[in-house]
Amino acid sequence: MAKQSLDTIRVFALGGLGELGKNMYVVETEEEILVIDAGWMFPEDDMLGVDVVIPDISYLVQNKEKVRGIIITHGHEDHIGALAYILRKIHAPVYGTKLTIGLVEDHLKEKGLRKKADLRQIHGESRITVGQFPIHFFRVTHSIPDSVGISIETPQGLIVHTGDFKFDQNPVDGRYTDIDKLTRIGKRGVLCLLSDSTNAEIPGTSPSETSTGYGIAEMFQEAQGRIIVTTFASNVHRIQQVINAAQSEQRKIAVVGHSINKVIEISQKLGYLHCPDDIFVEPSEVENMDPANTAVLCTGSQGEPMSALTQMAKGSHHELAVEKGDTVVIAANPKAGNEKSVSRLIDFLYQLGAEVIYGRENVHASGHGFQEELMLMLNLLRPTHFIPVHGEFRMQQAHGELAETAGVSPDNTFLLDKGEVVEFTNKKAKRSGKVPSGNVLIDGLGVGDVGNIVLRDRRLLSEDGILVVVVTLNKKSTGIVSGPDIISRGFVYVRESEELMEEANTKVKTTLEKALSENVKEWSTLKSNIRDVLSRFLYEKTKRRPMILPIIMEV
Repeated sequence: MAKQSLDTIRVFALGGLGELGKNMYVVETEEEILVIDAGWMFPEDDMLGVDVVIPDISYLVQNKEKVRGIIITHGHEDHIGALAYILRKIHAPVYGTKLTIGLVEDHLKEKGLRKKADLRQIHGESRITVGQFPIHFFRVTHSIPDSVGISIETPQGLIVHTGDFKFDQNPVDGRYTDIDKLTRIGKRGVLCLLSDSTNAEIPGTSPSETSTGYGIAEMFQEAQGRIIVTTFASNVHRIQQVINAAQSEQRKIAVVGHSINKVIEISQKLGYLHCPDDIFVEPSEVENMDPANTAVLCTGSQGEPMSALTQMAKGSHHELAVEKGDTVVIAANPKAGNEKSVSRLIDFLYQLGAEVIYGRENVHASGHGFQEELMLMLNLLRPTHFIPVHGEFRMQQAHGELAETAGVSPDNTFLLDKGEVVEFTNKKAKRSGKVPSGNVLIDGLGVGDVGNIVLRDRRLLSEDGILVVVVTLNKKSTGIVSGPDIISRGFVYVRESEELMEEANTKVKTTLEKALSENVKEWSTLKSNIRDVLSRFLYEKTKRRPMILPIIMEV
């Protein structure tokens, strides 16, 4: 290893700090960059019309010749979702476990990028070298199989990233977090630990994923009619438990939702999901079957408007609908920000006459460790420096306090925001400036073309609507040929506000005639005058500020 190039190590995040989602972490030397994860997150409520949000990778693009590889810890969307966008701009090998690479391949195929991508498979015992970085992997338990953590060797010491983890003493697939390897890594000395902070505020130990299997089996035994289960599409362990419960009760399963169908197909093909060939039926067959012999497995646990469960509840799904007597099991907890949409969905399901089972510990277990598990990770690795990652700031703060309890000096714990850099020199750490970071918004096929100004306009349109003012002027005489015509959308219903619209029309006409009589011909000035007069008038009359869009034509 070239020591000179690794004398100074820089560690920072381009996503995943101060938020839940779009995880992306970077380890950098003078000559090389290693990227850990490349996820997306769903938009905030005020990001109107936006589909997903990915990290701002402008720093990586500026230094793309230094990027030696992208390591993916597991196959959840908040860790792999941005890869298709990043690989268009950065050509680097992608490393992941068997299932992770399988899910990544599917993502890239949908974007037409599979043939261009260099995907390399690793496992929990792998030792590889990426550029000048010797890297060891260790197995961790999470809500998706084949999850790993990463240990990166540098001349100054080990930098360890835990990935998403919990210490499940009875995992569904029998694969435990590798405590033995973690102990050995800790004995070697860990320069810096980046650790999952999602549940740092919750005391105790997270329930085993296996316990949810018993709860789901109990629901299947008790349900008299059709049973509908919704969960995260990528929660392979939960899907396996639903299949086991359905098989035990001799029910057939209809799978509804593109993403969950894809995960089942890939997981079956790679050997991570085990089920009889005849257990699945087409959704169109369910209506003609005895409800007591059927189950539906679908997406929609977060109340998403276009998800399968929401469409089934509203009667807009083309094959299935929720009916009176159905038992709906929501085998997931709402993520931060989704509470209202989930609550509305539950209320709607009750109105339809369904029995809804939600918020129970026996049908959902978090894939992220609670405080005692986070403490165990800290005690096993005994890091000199600590950076809490993967969480909102209050979660990072709580994790930092746990680290202090575990013996990490508060001076060596860094609560960072996206882009903030920690620099290691001579095994000492300090804050060292900031790199460009932020959000890139994906809307349809557009990547980054929706920014603050577009969002502001969408917000204004959603709040007070728009008025379009159309007027035609005579090019020679500079008189008004036709109009002004005022078109209202989302502001007032014209037929019920004729007096207001006539008055507004008169205001615009008077303003234009005055300006033209003063020989004002600049369209920008005329438009500005129309906006100013109309805005003042409408606010005085309605206390609302619609967007005003003047359109001037000449003949």
